[in-house]
Amino acid sequence: MNKGQEELLVLLQKAQNEFGYLSEETMAELAKCLALSISDVYGVATFYSFLSTKPLGRNVIRICKSMPCYLKHCQTITNTVEKEIGIKPGETTPDGKFSFQLTNCIGACDKAPAMMINNDVYDNLTPRKISRILKAYK
Repeated sequence: MNKGQEELLVLLQKAQNEFGYLSEETMAELAKCLALSISDVYGVATFYSFLSTKPLGRNVIRICKSMPCYLKHCQTITNTVEKEIGIKPGETTPDGKFSFQLTNCIGACDKAPAMMINNDVYDNLTPRKISRILKAYK
């Protein structure tokens, strides 16, 4: 692994924090600076669920779909969020307020089912609790 590959993930995270997503131009620039191929950069950018190659809403909702959350009815949680904000996983609301994503783990398995909104983790979710949480972000 060369130095560029070692730095890539950190730089992708910084770029996303600055620009909100990883544009083709940003990935091409990183590839050039790190002496990597664009396909290598794109491969890393699309592998990690917390990185995005398309613009995201101001509030990114991530629902854990790993086994502990699955066993604790994460589908009910997903359905509730869909109903509350009117979009399905992988979509962004027309007003750009919310993006909705499913991810494999958010590090809250012991308190499943769980979701994140931006950097805040919400656990032991119920439909009622989700409704209250989302109202605070609207």
